[in-house]
Amino acid sequence: MSGKSEQVDDAVKLRGVHISHPSRVVFPEADLTKADVAKHYDLVAEVMMDSLSNRPVSFLRCPSGIEGDCFFQKHLGKGFPQSIETVPIEESDGETEDYMVLSHIEAVLGAVQMGTIEFHIWGAARDRLNRPDRMVFDLDPDESLQFYDVRKAALDVREALADIGLEAGTMVTGGKGVHVIVPLRRIADWETVGTFAKIFARTLSERYPDRFTAKMSKTKRKGRIFVDWLRNCRGATAIAPYSLRARSGAPVAVPVAWDELARLERADGFSVADMRVRLDAGCPLSEVPKLGLGKSTMKALTDWADG
Repeated sequence: MSGKSEQVDDAVKLRGVHISHPSRVVFPEADLTKADVAKHYDLVAEVMMDSLSNRPVSFLRCPSGIEGDCFFQKHLGKGFPQSIETVPIEESDGETEDYMVLSHIEAVLGAVQMGTIEFHIWGAARDRLNRPDRMVFDLDPDESLQFYDVRKAALDVREALADIGLEAGTMVTGGKGVHVIVPLRRIADWETVGTFAKIFARTLSERYPDRFTAKMSKTKRKGRIFVDWLRNCRGATAIAPYSLRARSGAPVAVPVAWDELARLERADGFSVADMRVRLDAGCPLSEVPKLGLGKSTMKALTDWADG
């Protein structure tokens, strides 16, 4: 249940967190203010924490609203609230840096107070940073394609994963595409998960070259859907479920059931006004079992790719 809000001087107070400049317009087209953004996250925070809590997180901050300067941030900034914690992570160059971690709902609201619009998460939690607990395939369509094409691609990806023995959920991103999300038991390392994702995406692109590509290049994806497997590399992030997107109309990234996806007409059709009904119905991702990328699953991937 969301926390009560109250007006305190020129601030809104949610769960003890002061949100200053509450009347500042963040999304002009949707007529949403900073207070509205904070109230959205106050409402969705409890279910959002299922995927956000205790893992490295990056923010997309737009302190002056989405029509002002926006920037990504993965390390603490000056003046950030103490509720936002850090975890030391060794980077590819051997240096260790402190990454932000949100362990409590108050930390989410503290990030909103600092102008955060979007939350992007790692695929592993801080207690086992080298053991991913999710695999994400971001289906990013060429601009010439319709959402029908994206829906069909997501359903085909789900079927292919099922042939290998994995179950997946899905989420419309609030942008153009769809995420196919595979919850994982934490038995495989990043190299194994990345290898699986790369082989899977490349096999799809080889099997259906007119529909899929596993290459990021804009020229390679013309008329195709880019199966972005790079989300499954150590340090990569993906948009968190129930995060707002810093786009016109203030769309929200929303997990959906597979039968619902088949009926949707766009990936950015959910707004903050839809969230209470969504939460009352439960989160479809919570119903997807966690399976592991063990030797038998990797062999099943090889058999599927060879077939």
